[in-house]
Amino acid sequence: MSESARAPSARQEELLERAYRYVVEHGLGDLSLRPLAAAIGSSPRVLLFLFGSKDGLVRALLSRARADEFAFLDRSLHESAGGDLASVVRATWEWLVAEPHRPLLTLWLEAYARSLTQPDGSSAGFARQTVDDWLALLARAQPPAWRDSDEGAAERTLALSVLRGALLDLLATGDVERTTAAVERHLRRP
Repeated sequence: MSESARAPSARQEELLERAYRYVVEHGLGDLSLRPLAAAIGSSPRVLLFLFGSKDGLVRALLSRARADEFAFLDRSLHESAGGDLASVVRATWEWLVAEPHRPLLTLWLEAYARSLTQPDGSSAGFARQTVDDWLALLARAQPPAWRDSDEGAAERTLALSVLRGALLDLLATGDVERTTAAVERHLRRP
């Protein structure tokens, strides 16, 4: 069994969770193994042993961030079960504007941008994967016949674009009222 296929040890999972909390608070931009290791009660050597390289650790952290994002989106869909796409978009936006989620969303934005500017780096594919995750979950809020149509794909792409654009504005300005009004205006369109 290859090292990457091996199930993570309890220590690796513990350190990943600690490192994840660290990067949510401090970001990935200037991530250095020494300060990270000191902050989470480890050493750079242990991190390199457990994750193979700094890039391996960053990939694990981004995978962890994606898991949080995906769990939320899935929960949002279930909570608005029976609802239409607008209900899911509204529930998603309510979660996105909640102040406690800003550090995670800032990390998401950083990883998204790195994925676009460094397509072969440790964030490779992150942006595409998150778009695919969001579109798949939004599709589940659409009736099956509509979901499989070009119009259904365009509708959920527009919904995702509005959410992502409003989120970028929110993170840049902190203006919850204006960005929420924009999302609501979109949802009221025929």
